[in-house]
Amino acid sequence: MKVLVVYDSTYGNTEEIARAVAQAIGASTLRAAELDPAQLNALDLLIIGSPTHGGFPTPSIDALLKAPAGLRGAKVAVFDTRTKTTVFGYAAPKMARTLQKAGAQVVAPPEGFYVRGTRGPLLDGEAQRSAEWAKRLSPLTDSRSAPGRELMA
Repeated sequence: MKVLVVYDSTYGNTEEIARAVAQAIGASTLRAAELDPAQLNALDLLIIGSPTHGGFPTPSIDALLKAPAGLRGAKVAVFDTRTKTTVFGYAAPKMARTLQKAGAQVVAPPEGFYVRGTRGPLLDGEAQRSAEWAKRLSPLTDSRSAPGRELMA
């Protein structure tokens, strides 16, 4: 299975989660700003992660989500890093809705991993929890078992 974890990270917390996810399932990682859209071809699963900034993903993740046709039909999963309190919501659910509107197949509910304060660090156990989340994604790349649009209802 060919899996790529694309992420952006401001304080290193999202990068730490992305690397834990990738290591758990033998995937590659790449910063969003370094992504060549041609790399999206022939993936079995694309996992996208962003810190939550004012309720939204970072600009480089937002640009990836809005890439023309590059994600149509792709199987994707999303995560964000976040604090426990929010006024504006979290990035991952917004990322999932944007991807669905672009024609991507979101194969799992959006996931959030918690940090202490704006700069972090991650709360204890979050890197391990992210690895467990990643392992649950592998069987979801089979189109017969992938959930549909009801995830974002």
